[in-house]
Amino acid sequence: MKKLITILMMTLMTGIHAQNDGWTISSGKVEKYTGIVTANGRIGILPEDKPFQTKSIILNNVYDKESPLGVSRILLGMNFAQLELEIDGELVDESNVSDWNQTLDMKTAGFTTSFTFKNKAQVSYTIYALRNIQYSGYIDVQIQPLTNIEVKATGIIETPDEYHSPNSTFRVLADLETTMPILQTVAESRLGRHIVGTSATFIWHAINSTREHQRPELKHEMVTPYDNRLSFEKSLKKGENFEFAWTGAECSTQDFEDPQSESERFVIFNLLTPRADLLNQHKKLWEDLWEGDIVIEGNLQDQLDVRLALYHLYAFSRGDSDLSIAPMGLSSQNYNGHIFWDTELWMFPPLLMLNQDIARSLVNYRSDRLGKAKEKAINFGYKGAMFPWESDDTGEESTPAWALTGTFEHHITADVAIAFWNYYLVTQDMGWLKERGYPMMKEVADYWVSRSVKNEDGSYSIKNVVGANEFAPNVDDNAFTNGSAITALQYATEAAKTVGLAADPAWNEVASKIRILKFPDGTTKEHATYDGERIKQADVNLLTYPLDVVNDEETVLKDLKYYEPKLAEEGPAMGQSVFAVIYARLGNAKEAYRLFRRSYEPNKRPPFGALAEAATSDNPYFATGAGGMLQVVLAGFGGLEITNEGIVQENPILPKEWKSLTIKGVGPERKTYTVK
Repeated sequence: MKKLITILMMTLMTGIHAQNDGWTISSGKVEKYTGIVTANGRIGILPEDKPFQTKSIILNNVYDKESPLGVSRILLGMNFAQLELEIDGELVDESNVSDWNQTLDMKTAGFTTSFTFKNKAQVSYTIYALRNIQYSGYIDVQIQPLTNIEVKATGIIETPDEYHSPNSTFRVLADLETTMPILQTVAESRLGRHIVGTSATFIWHAINSTREHQRPELKHEMVTPYDNRLSFEKSLKKGENFEFAWTGAECSTQDFEDPQSESERFVIFNLLTPRADLLNQHKKLWEDLWEGDIVIEGNLQDQLDVRLALYHLYAFSRGDSDLSIAPMGLSSQNYNGHIFWDTELWMFPPLLMLNQDIARSLVNYRSDRLGKAKEKAINFGYKGAMFPWESDDTGEESTPAWALTGTFEHHITADVAIAFWNYYLVTQDMGWLKERGYPMMKEVADYWVSRSVKNEDGSYSIKNVVGANEFAPNVDDNAFTNGSAITALQYATEAAKTVGLAADPAWNEVASKIRILKFPDGTTKEHATYDGERIKQADVNLLTYPLDVVNDEETVLKDLKYYEPKLAEEGPAMGQSVFAVIYARLGNAKEAYRLFRRSYEPNKRPPFGALAEAATSDNPYFATGAGGMLQVVLAGFGGLEITNEGIVQENPILPKEWKSLTIKGVGPERKTYTVK
């Protein structure tokens, strides 16, 4: 009975309808609300559960210091996605609407809100973070009067208090007979590192909105320099369907020399491009993304959960940016928007299988910052390249100094190299390997040779590190750190051979002799002083998947059974994903499916199922967790493996809860794999 109640509660929580096609998640009004973001790899727009209200806009790769003595933090953008609607002089808010519904359409990346205002009007609006015009958003509004009404619509640019010296204006630009009304705010980021320019305007689809005499009269009101408003009024007759849009664009000196003018140009482009053309371009780009898709037959809830995870990885990235993905993507400022191992180990593998264009951006983000990684290695007394635990736009270490991870969690350097080699294996892009891949992998290999210490018995140790299990700082011979270093050294040797160069013999020498510690019964020991303590997340088990350093079945099972019970509830969900993949590859579908669900279900937040980092936290959307659960489906149940021959399928297995699993658009050949 408890299980049945849980299933019913989850069904209600995510708003599933009987006729759902696996692409939409809907919800009525709920008490506890976590929004779901619309994003395009450059900006993320997070709606609220109040009419026309948006919680935040996040700007990718735009940072300023969080405080004079703090580290960098991703910028909270000016909020151009705020509207107010008045009907017959009354402000529409959550107290006077009914029939409330919000729906995320993952296929088109549109977030639609609809409601009825008293007995006077039915209203709906859809928010898009335009994939085609990447620094802009678009809110498409429809009003259907149920009686004759007077409407007043107000568009707002709301500037966060942390900005300085905002210059808020309204101008009507003109070129011959074309007029272009622009609401705009330009301001300095919190400590003055960037200038941010935000522009916005209304669009009326049914008229030639570029000619001033045909538009409704626009009224500008600057409530304060931080609250800049533009409004119009219109009389509507019963049954007269009225449509308009509000579009905004946000640029900064991170990407533009003149962000003020560039934000205007994006808005003008959106204003003068017919709605159908503009939105069809956006939808076509999402259609292209969904060529890489996962189809689960027989379990609608699992289909929606998996597709929502993939939707977020696509929404938080783009193939033309050479940018990476932060743990919370573009949904919040959590973790300061920095880039961790979360990308290379968790999010990158699913994207590499399903979208090599985006995968290329993720690896290029690292190679673009190789110079800073080499500087860091020198500064800490090592050779080669040493990547930061937390990275921002500069490529320097951006972890708060009090956190030991920033100074000692060194496996990130191996994780990057492993991702690089896997990118080459899948794409076979020899030009990229020669230009970007091998030069970086060589520096990483040189780092691990210099980082390793030779023991009296001829073995090598890696000392004083924080491993994947961050509950154990400053330990020696951490299992995952050592295993990832071995793998990075081996891959560097293979990469050298592939590009026709001689590998340093020291790479293989050290790789073959780095210690992997064992308990007396043969179970892999997490680090030199580990004695059965609780762990934050999987560490030892990563040596089986994805590293394949521990691969004899007896040890694999010992490690699984020993470490799974030790995972802390407050730890991130990826550990469960690792266990699930391993069980699937061992042919145990029952255990794999149990851990698959355990890897994310306790982390879902109502009403749309956004993932928090842990079962005990509330900080979605956790893109790292999405990457982990997708790896269970692709590399576990789907049996997909990255090999020297590219992506191959070996020993797929289907949980009894599913009728079939179809994985579309795999690899450069866009192959389809089906498991029944």
